[in-house]
Amino acid sequence: MIYPEVCEGAFLARPNRFIARVELGGEEITVHVKNTGRCRELLKPGIRVVLSRALGEGRKTAYDLIGVYKDNARLFNIDSQAPNQVTAEWLEPQGFDMVRREYTFGDSRFDFYMEKGEERWLLEVKGCTLEVDGVGYFPDAPTLRGVKHLRELASAAGEGWHSCLAFVIQTEGVTEVLPNRQTHPAFGEALDAAKLAGVRVLYLPCRVTADSLSILDRPENRILSCAGGRDMIE
Repeated sequence: MIYPEVCEGAFLARPNRFIARVELGGEEITVHVKNTGRCRELLKPGIRVVLSRALGEGRKTAYDLIGVYKDNARLFNIDSQAPNQVTAEWLEPQGFDMVRREYTFGDSRFDFYMEKGEERWLLEVKGCTLEVDGVGYFPDAPTLRGVKHLRELASAAGEGWHSCLAFVIQTEGVTEVLPNRQTHPAFGEALDAAKLAGVRVLYLPCRVTADSLSILDRPENRILSCAGGRDMIE
């Protein structure tokens, strides 16, 4: 995916989870933050951030905050809508007979439903922006919804579905994601149970630039190739 009209500024403050104050061209402006997570390890005063000009009508802010240079070095895409978009692009050439966005199973709505012959697939996507010493962690804040998704995926796997959870890693140089048990122990427990139930966990490294995000095209990243029941990356 490509962002139009990007520029860089300096992060100043985040009054609430929806907006931030940024210095751009010597002027202090208010921008929309496209991530409601905490991002505390990323959004620090003075850090370089990437802004994309907002194109929708009726907007109160002219820019979206979509990227952060962690400690002014490694670039992170923090757009929480981007993982679904790049996953849709990644799925397109993989040979499914049908790919449909947003599908209700049980009491949950999942990001993707796919068909291949008689096989049915459910795929839930989670964006990972929390990195510590080269390892990704999820979530960065408690997620009851995430726990619910894992339980529903496990239930679907028990009914013969191909159930998958994909972590889209929104920075370069990270290839695995571990459950953030310290922040949300229940998510780690639910992930362990889901794996035992047959849910496949996929780790999807990305190429990240200021104006783009894309899942790396690697043979091990092709979802149909993991039908034997192993994770893409152990």
